[in-house]
This record gives sequence, C-alpha cells and structure tokens, in this order.
Amino acid sequence: MTNQTILVTGATGKTGSRVMTRLRAAGHDPRPGARSTAIPFDWDNADTWVAALTGVRTVFVTYQPDFAFPGALDNLTAFVRTAATAGVQKLVLLTGRGEPAARKGEEIVAASGLAFTIVRSAWFAQNFSEGSMRDPVLQGVLPMPGGDIAEPIIDIDDLADVVVAALTDDRHNGQTYEATGPRLLTFLEVADILSGAIGRRVDYLPITFDEFHAELMATSGHLFADIVTAIARETFDGRNAQLGDGVMRALGRAPRDFTEFAKDAAWSGKWASAA
Repeated sequence: MTNQTILVTGATGKTGSRVMTRLRAAGHDPRPGARSTAIPFDWDNADTWVAALTGVRTVFVTYQPDFAFPGALDNLTAFVRTAATAGVQKLVLLTGRGEPAARKGEEIVAASGLAFTIVRSAWFAQNFSEGSMRDPVLQGVLPMPGGDIAEPIIDIDDLADVVVAALTDDRHNGQTYEATGPRLLTFLEVADILSGAIGRRVDYLPITFDEFHAELMATSGHLFADIVTAIARETFDGRNAQLGDGVMRALGRAPRDFTEFAKDAAWSGKWASAA
C-alpha cells in the first residue's frame, strides 16, 4: 500500500471531504480519518489514534462537534502528544472565528513543538445548502438569532483550497489565516440572495436566542442545545463583523462571493425540492 503521509480527520464532513478530493486530484494519497473509514478515527476513542497516525507526516485537524464541548480540549492535547510520538511533523488546524474555546485549541497546537498552520473560518455558505439551514430554506424561511449582525460568510470550497495549500506547502507554516468571504452580509441580505438564486421567496425570520435554543433542544438534546446556543450568543455579538485576508494571503486570490455560491448551488440542484 502506498505510504499515506496526510491524515484528514473529519474526512466525511463538509470540509474534510472537499480536502480529500483536492488532495487526490493533486496526486496525493491522503488517509481519510472518520469513524466509518477503513482505518477508523474517533476523537472519543484514543485507541484509534495510533493506527490512523502511523506513517503520517501531516494532519488536518478538524474537531466535531466543537472545541466548546466537554473533553474536547483534553482530547486535542492528548492527540497532539500522540501525533508527536508517532512522528507527525505538521498540524493544520481548522477553528471557528471568535470562539474562546477554539482559541484555546489553537494555543494547544501552537505549543505542540510541531510545525502548524491555523485556519480560522467564518460561517460556512454551505450551511444553507448542505447543513442545518437547508431544510428551513426549503420551507422558505431563514430563522436566525443575532438581529442585524453581519457575517463575512465563506464558501467552503475556498476554505478547502486554503487547507490544502497549508497541508502541502511548508511556506504556510506558522501562519494564522482568517478565512472569510469578501463582504459582510446580514441574514436579511442572505435571505434576499437565496431568494434570487432559488427563484422562490426565502424570508428572514428573526428569532431570540431562547427560541434558537428551543429549536435545538427539540432536535439535538439538552447538551448540544446549551453549548451551541452559548456559541451563538458569543459569536453573534458583532465580534466577527469584519473581513479577514486569509484567502488572499494563502492563495493569492479573492474569496468567492455568496451570490456566486448561491447561483451555483441552485444550478446544481441543492434546493431542487424548493422549485
């Protein structure tokens, strides 16, 4: 078997799957890391880590569900030590902008003694086409807390390009890339853009954080609802209402606009049942 030198954790997720595709297209043989992969990887089962890391030089580290969850930072600390012992030389860490727990995760990686790159991401455009907001969009509503806060939403395809550059080129070592889209958008503006792309009205529905919590409770349980609502309260306070230059610095080009993303997603059938 070909020696696989890049481990992609979260390989079946929205970002990880795109990173896998790009690495393979570039001639690499990345090792996918997830509970369901041939060599399993599970953040909550340290017994899976050594096999996943064997023969690996570089690791893309993406933690699910979030660094704010109990035990996450302890898991990351133990994983980094295991990676160093296994001979890993470099970590590329994906985090969320404005999250205190994510910053602690960045500090753990930066203090690891290994080469590293931090990719600090804005809200994903694909949350509306592949993630938790797809079903509401199909129903013609966009229920979000935070009022008129603005977010520089990023296309995950741009994010994956930044990650792949960091994984495959040591010129990115030691860098922290604030990866955002090219402009700030309120959720009302997002709803208008989605409406134009889909050809059917999507209305922004302002909700309170308590209502947001209740919706999460109904679908995902108490712990998840508590933590995700706390993250939303933190990050939807205006702290992320600024652009980052990570895509330009890493790739030498501007990030893709949300309008272009929405048109392409509609054309490819992401909201086909809304037509």
